[in-house]
Formats: sequence, C-alpha cells, structure tokens
Amino acid sequence: MKTISIPGALAPAGHYSPAIISGGLVYVSGILAIDPFGGTKLSDKDFAAQAEQVLANLELILNEAKSSLSKLLKVTVYITNISDWDEFNRIYASKLGDHKPARTVVPVKELHFGLKLELDAIATA
Repeated sequence: MKTISIPGALAPAGHYSPAIISGGLVYVSGILAIDPFGGTKLSDKDFAAQAEQVLANLELILNEAKSSLSKLLKVTVYITNISDWDEFNRIYASKLGDHKPARTVVPVKELHFGLKLELDAIATA
C-alpha cells in the first residue's frame, strides 16, 4: 500500500490521505473545491468554478499516483443542488472526452464549508 499526496500542497485537515494505491488501484478520497496549495475554499464561487477546481484537484492527485483521468474506473459525485447535474455532466465530459467511467451522482443536503460538490474516485494505477 502506498500513500499519495500532492507535493507542495497543504496537508489534509482531517485524518486521511488524498489517495491510496493498493492492488493496482488508486482510491481517491473525497475532493472539495479547495485550492490544495493555498487552502482557499471556493464557497463563494459558482458551481462551474467549483466543479473545475474539483476536477483539477482530481487530476493532480491521479498524476501524482502515476495515473490519469483516462484511467478512472468509478466516480461518485455529491451535489447540493440536483439542478446542477447537467452542468456537472457538461464540465465532466469536456475533461474526460470519450472516456466514460462508471459514475454515480448523489444529491445531498449540504457539504462542508458550504461547497456545492464533492467527488471521490477509483482509478487504475
């Protein structure tokens, strides 16, 4: 088992690792719309800006794990407003192109720091 973190990024605020590699898979912890280097929370930004940040954070973590967005197997997205589903789908598709991993979108009442979405994922290493 190998722990993955982003060089130069702030340490997680809780008792977890950004990702773990085990058995040839990368297990990515929940990602919020927070700048991993400065710690700025994008709570005051619109859904699109938050989604872009979450996906950028995902890509940073996967790259550090020697993986990539094209190696995603399963993605779970938690959103606080189900009407943002279509916008997320558009942004997500623009980042992933023809690659279509398994995905679940779960509407939730609220997320930490008043953010609008959180994402976790599993990819191949």
